[in-house]
Amino acid sequence: MSLSVIQGVILPFLGTSLGAACVFFLRGEMNRNLQRGMTGFAAGVMVAASVWSLLIPAMDHAAGMGKLAFIPAAVGFLLGMGFLLLLDTITPHMHINQNTAEGPVSNLSKTTMLLLAVTLHNVPEGMAVGVVYAGWVTGEIEITAMAALALALGIALQNFPEGAIISMPLGSKGMKKKKAFGLGVLSGVVEPVASIVTILLADMIIPILPYLLSFAAGAMIYVVVEELVPEMSEGEHSNLGTIAFAVGFSLMMVLDVVLG
Repeated sequence: MSLSVIQGVILPFLGTSLGAACVFFLRGEMNRNLQRGMTGFAAGVMVAASVWSLLIPAMDHAAGMGKLAFIPAAVGFLLGMGFLLLLDTITPHMHINQNTAEGPVSNLSKTTMLLLAVTLHNVPEGMAVGVVYAGWVTGEIEITAMAALALALGIALQNFPEGAIISMPLGSKGMKKKKAFGLGVLSGVVEPVASIVTILLADMIIPILPYLLSFAAGAMIYVVVEELVPEMSEGEHSNLGTIAFAVGFSLMMVLDVVLG
């Protein structure tokens, strides 16, 4: 595995870890507007990454199908959405700012279920990075090393607020800051694991690469619609989340076009 690939795999995890480290600077409770802005920014980055780095390359790769080139993108997208919906249904988990668990009834602690929720939703981000790098390494899709790096960097940028959104509320509720930081970091471990597994299976996934690209996009959009948008909009009305979404979307779009 080349140095470029290793850097791309590690970048998103570093983003989560740096975000989780924000808990050490926390004084009192996490500001609601800060959380709203971070969530909106992460949502914007994920939507732009899904379109420019995943769905468009999926359709480009299937260009030989002519007017039916949309099929792999549409099928993969729906499968990705369905996969995350299934995970949400069969896995006990809990989201930030909620007191009611989702999924099957269990005796797991609230902290564990919070961690499970974020970990599950980090899987598609790790897959996205892995699929793009697998496509670049094998030369099966028209993507450059810089374009793959743009996606990894974009995911890292949106992971920063995600790491903070996990560790800071836990720290504000009385958990020791070192433990809150550790849980924030732990939530991001699944990403490099998912990326590496996907890359190692590159030769096997080539025939279905367009489907996997759009699968990752669908899973990421599910997280945006199911979790991030409601979180940035709940409570007293504010345009902050929407503005942050626009900033995140624009930044990821620029990264993909400039670096790609």
